[in-house]
Amino acid sequence: MYLRETRRTNRDGSVAAYLQLAHNERHPETGNSVAKVIHNFGRAEHVDRAALTRLVSSISRFLTPEQATAAAHGAEVEIIDSRPLGGAWTLDRIWEQLGIGAAVRRVATGRRLDGQAVERIVFALVAQRALKPGSKLAATDWVAKRVAIGGLTGFTDDQAYRAMDFLLDALDEIASEIFGSVAHLLNLDLDLIFVDTTSTYFEVDVPEEIADLQDNVDDDGTSRPVEQGKRSFGHSKDFRTDLPQVVIAMAVTRDGVPVRCWTFAGNTADTSIIRTVKDDLAGWNLHRMVWVADRGFASAANRAYLTRGGGHYIHAEKLRNTTSVACR
Repeated sequence: MYLRETRRTNRDGSVAAYLQLAHNERHPETGNSVAKVIHNFGRAEHVDRAALTRLVSSISRFLTPEQATAAAHGAEVEIIDSRPLGGAWTLDRIWEQLGIGAAVRRVATGRRLDGQAVERIVFALVAQRALKPGSKLAATDWVAKRVAIGGLTGFTDDQAYRAMDFLLDALDEIASEIFGSVAHLLNLDLDLIFVDTTSTYFEVDVPEEIADLQDNVDDDGTSRPVEQGKRSFGHSKDFRTDLPQVVIAMAVTRDGVPVRCWTFAGNTADTSIIRTVKDDLAGWNLHRMVWVADRGFASAANRAYLTRGGGHYIHAEKLRNTTSVACR
């Protein structure tokens, strides 16, 4: 069975073409192969091309991908590569709409890096964590062979590590710009900022063995800071004082939209965290804010710190201990 085109010359010399669905049958008397028309589609220039597409799709449902490829070979179509696009494409659109891509490109360019290349690698690592979690080495194979990401055909694991080094170094600047973009996009109410902490523990017997942050200077004068370990023993909100932990803090708007999160050493007290949060958000153009926190943050030093520069706060107090400084 096949689609054939027949032509007829009119009296005025013009040629009319017709499309027909036909198949060959052997003539019972002569034994010759004769075309038998099953369906006439009419004039070629008037044929509903969408209907033909639906017919092809309907037939293809009963073929394997290999059979469909072999059937299309006569149309001189060569399939070089085939990769899924949907998940990565959707994440890329959200990435750009939230202003993440623009922020990464601008900050990277300001540090004399190839902003476009760095931003694409950072996005690829984020997309991989969302769609196909794995190591950075696995991400290089995923991008090179298994997914289509606009503007990126592949990268090495060294490029991935350099991109992550840049991201960690520039995270504060990038996060501030992204939050400004999201706040404008979602029209966020930033008058109240709620701050709270929690802790999470690790099923190991010893705390972090990485040295405290310090600058090691090489012979050539290059400063190489040693990573700071955060996993340590402390007051556990999960009642697992036998295991090392880290403390996680988060600031959110009155509607619960995250502003920023922090990770502190496991023995960090709540009373010292609020000052770090206030200092880190000082350059985020949040203007006049009221800080809202529970009684764990309500030391006299913290209250004084939050009122600097005309700031205000609300913190929780037990009813029997209510004081005039619970709200200011």
